[in-house]
Amino acid sequence: MIDLDAFESYLQTKVKEGQEGRVKSAMAYSLVNGGKRMRPQLLFATLQLYGFDPTIGFPCASAIEMIHTYSLIHDDLPAMDDDDMRRGQPSCHVQFDEATAILAGDGLLTRAFDVVLETNVDAEKKVGLVSALSKYSGVDGMIYGQELDLKAESAKNLTLDDVFSIDTYKTAKLLTLPFVCAAIIAGKEEDIPTWQKIGYALGIQFQIQDDILDQTQSSQALGKSTSDNENHKQTFVSLMGLEAAKKKVLSYQTEIETMLSSFEGDLSYLQTLIDFMTKRTY
Repeated sequence: MIDLDAFESYLQTKVKEGQEGRVKSAMAYSLVNGGKRMRPQLLFATLQLYGFDPTIGFPCASAIEMIHTYSLIHDDLPAMDDDDMRRGQPSCHVQFDEATAILAGDGLLTRAFDVVLETNVDAEKKVGLVSALSKYSGVDGMIYGQELDLKAESAKNLTLDDVFSIDTYKTAKLLTLPFVCAAIIAGKEEDIPTWQKIGYALGIQFQIQDDILDQTQSSQALGKSTSDNENHKQTFVSLMGLEAAKKKVLSYQTEIETMLSSFEGDLSYLQTLIDFMTKRTY
């Protein structure tokens, strides 16, 4: 297991480096206040599986978390989902203002590519990490998922296949990224196709569980808005039904565990994380 307090300290240092200002304060406000740090932990757990000291992944994990947080800041904006609460506190644009929130998101995204280059690996692997961050978070990754999600808001008769497609990009891509980055750092690029399959299954499972919680928990309990449910947005739960959605989560867990069994090494940390993601209640 990794000392997450040490990672939090590292993350705070990285976001606060350089010029002080209102935008930097907004970046730090959104980045260091809360969050389960699932993506960094997936990276650390995969490095542990490969026999590496997880702390070598601190720069890359910070970069991924910066990209994830920037996406949340922009997703909460009035032009997107218009959510006023995130991680149990006012969203960035509510705490500051819309213009500052946009710049804070931009700042976190660009800072991520600077921080990832501090990873203690050779130049070729650094290029691989930068390429992975761009591919999985950009217009062919997470951003494409956001585009599909926006289109879906005005679409009629959204199908289950449509929701799978949206969440393949919007959610699963950033949950696959930690596995891919860990494989690059460890010099195990041949494992990336398997990690991509695991990341897809985990991402869809994670989103289905999110939809279940939106249906069964209050926004106060979750620490975020349940706007998808309140706005009658088509989700896995609305299209599959609650009980079928719960069964699908368990099915994906079995599929993930089967794929993980092909790896040799210490799987305990990774299995604990996946078990939490399956059974989480917040």
